[in-house]
Amino acid sequence: MITWPQNIQHHLFTSHIMKLLPAIPVFRIFSVEKAKEFYLDYLGFSLDWEHQYEDNFPLYLQVSRSGLIIHLSEHHGDSTPGSTAFIPVEEIDAFHAELSQKNYRFAKPGVDTEGWGRVMQIADPFGNRLRFCEFNKEEA
Repeated sequence: MITWPQNIQHHLFTSHIMKLLPAIPVFRIFSVEKAKEFYLDYLGFSLDWEHQYEDNFPLYLQVSRSGLIIHLSEHHGDSTPGSTAFIPVEEIDAFHAELSQKNYRFAKPGVDTEGWGRVMQIADPFGNRLRFCEFNKEEA
């Protein structure tokens, strides 16, 4: 049996371990203007970047808020309209209050109590659902 020095053992047995990172949902969109109105103006996300191969090509963009990243795509086949992302959240009542103060006429979400926590579901203009959930303390 080979005995490796401690610093080499650490490198051999830790440097090649795969680590899963948070998933990034990709939602299909059909209008950049409506997507920005919903995700930036209403939900309070920031626009991180946009990508377009050439003029008159579909747009792909990344938005984020408080560590959550979402990709939005006009590309056919990137995702199916009507998809759902389950998003754990802390302080769902504060988020609900923030959204309730905004004058967005297409969504007036409520907060429902389920067996696992409190849930606020909001559909974007393209039928994709964002299901925000604050888990029960004993479930977390």
